[in-house]
Amino acid sequence: MRVDKKNQMDKKSMLQLNSIFLAPYMQLSTELIGKARHAGGNMFRHQIDTLGILIDYGYIDSVLLKASVVHDVIEDIEGFDPNRIINTDEDGEDVYRLVLEVTKRPGEKKPDFLRRIIDTGSQKAKILKCADRISNMISLGFVTDPKFIERYCDETEVYLLPIAIEVDFNMYQELINLIITRRKYLEDSGYIEKKKAGLI
Repeated sequence: MRVDKKNQMDKKSMLQLNSIFLAPYMQLSTELIGKARHAGGNMFRHQIDTLGILIDYGYIDSVLLKASVVHDVIEDIEGFDPNRIINTDEDGEDVYRLVLEVTKRPGEKKPDFLRRIIDTGSQKAKILKCADRISNMISLGFVTDPKFIERYCDETEVYLLPIAIEVDFNMYQELINLIITRRKYLEDSGYIEKKKAGLI
């Protein structure tokens, strides 16, 4: 369920959000605290950022929010036992299935992974992936590698914008703004000019 962001959360929606018990899922995701991110910080903070973005956009579906808190545990914790998600609560099986949808499979290339979400991902998987990418794009402001920023912007334009335009126009607009600002940084830093001149 999504709340109309223009009207903020009404009392019924706040009560619904209040009834979602996230603590056991947050406990699982604390194992990501030691996993550093390219932009600084750690993977646990990224899970919480993704949760916050979903709530900010008015999503209060229990499975979606629970999955956001653990969406990277299978991919980033070696030997993670899926039963730890499945057996968490009554939503565990649905949460696990959603996490699998947004998890890169062993040997799966990134473009193939993103194309899979575009072609066969559920509505919830697409919404979760958009929130995940918004968090990642915001973090690019702390990345110093211009080639990484350029690649990530290109990837977002090719794969994430088609997902976002399908599921949430406001997320689509935010992703466009993030791409624009990150590319402006590359231009202002002289990276684009040096690349055109063949110096990079």
